[in-house]
Amino acid sequence: MDADPSRQVRVRFITKLPPPLRAPPAAIAVPADLSRMGLSEIVNSLLAAADSDHKAQPFDFLVDGELVRLPLQQFLLAKGISAERVLELEYVKAVAPRKQDEPCPHDDWVSAVDGSNSSFILTGCYDGLARLWKDAAVCTQILEGHSGAITSTRFINKGVETEGSLHVVTGSKDRSLRLYKCDTSVSIDYPKRVGAYKILRGHTSSVQSIAVDPSRDMLCSGSWDSTIKLWAVEGSEEDGDAVSLKKRRMNSDSSGPEESQLEGSATSTLLGHTQCVTAVTWPEQRTIYSASWDHSVRQWDVQTVKETWNMFCGKALNCLDCGGEGSSLIAAGGSDPVLRVWDPRKPGTLAPVFQFSHSSWITACKWHPSSWFHLVSSSFDGKVMLWDLRTAWPLASVDSHKDKVLCADWWKGDSVISGGADSKLCIASGIEIV
Repeated sequence: MDADPSRQVRVRFITKLPPPLRAPPAAIAVPADLSRMGLSEIVNSLLAAADSDHKAQPFDFLVDGELVRLPLQQFLLAKGISAERVLELEYVKAVAPRKQDEPCPHDDWVSAVDGSNSSFILTGCYDGLARLWKDAAVCTQILEGHSGAITSTRFINKGVETEGSLHVVTGSKDRSLRLYKCDTSVSIDYPKRVGAYKILRGHTSSVQSIAVDPSRDMLCSGSWDSTIKLWAVEGSEEDGDAVSLKKRRMNSDSSGPEESQLEGSATSTLLGHTQCVTAVTWPEQRTIYSASWDHSVRQWDVQTVKETWNMFCGKALNCLDCGGEGSSLIAAGGSDPVLRVWDPRKPGTLAPVFQFSHSSWITACKWHPSSWFHLVSSSFDGKVMLWDLRTAWPLASVDSHKDKVLCADWWKGDSVISGGADSKLCIASGIEIV
């Protein structure tokens, strides 16, 4: 199977896409040196022959569940597949952004982003302010009060607007978390400045990461002080046993009314990490995962407040997320260019089940909210990369930023949002993930 341009392979194109995008099932002979671009042209020509209104689009191709990223004959050789049999090629829509939207400018580094709301994007910035962006275009609210850079931002109500308001938490280098309720009803006075209704204090160093539990009643935060603290979102002075709250008068806006502000303390503290806790995630009611500069990923039982599993990977970690089939895989990245994915269900081995490469340290990783296969990652190399577990090659590299990328997330299922040291929120849209 040397590279002979006259050599051919018999293929049958199959797909799970709807009927207008289904090619005839008959086997055809194609040049063996075709890559996915050439295969895409053939599928588009077959579809156009059956439907004159068909618009050409890029496709990706799977053989036995693995994406083809080599010329056909090289792929067959690498996988030990006979070129004599009819090769079934499943085609899917290529995963890549179709459009770069206008970036949203900030006054300093954009260090945190949350895309879990389909109408608003939440950003955190080194100027100490968080911002809500409606439809990724207009800054509608500026959330103020922190005296240090914001490191983490989260929608508490998972992007669901409750009675016209959004519930938000921020974490900062000023060692505190702040909770805000933002009115999302129509206003022409944009941007509106909003003060926190509640401050959570207790960490002795910078808050680095925040996660919200699935019931939306609790928060957890990871800090430079090596601890993870749990906090109740709501509470009253009658609670007593869980959260101590005190009211004090404050004037967040010199022209606005005084508002009462609550202070909350942690309900419990998770101890075990020996260096900065850079990332926390709360995928199930009883389970928290954390990553740290102490090179470890740890699993915690929320009820017993005890560590139940840990893994040391030899690298200081910056980011962590759970996803894949049954949300059972752990992706993490840090102080080298490799994004690693582990399966904790496979005991006795610390070997990652998947590895993906940037060219500098990794700052963020997020699983797609509805796909087992797809992840996004960001890096100091200035790139945002889209990955699929079925190939080690990137599906797409988004080069929107002119400096380090500090954070990234999915938005609306078909867009990737990212913030960076170029003080921009960037949006890459039109990503089709079926």
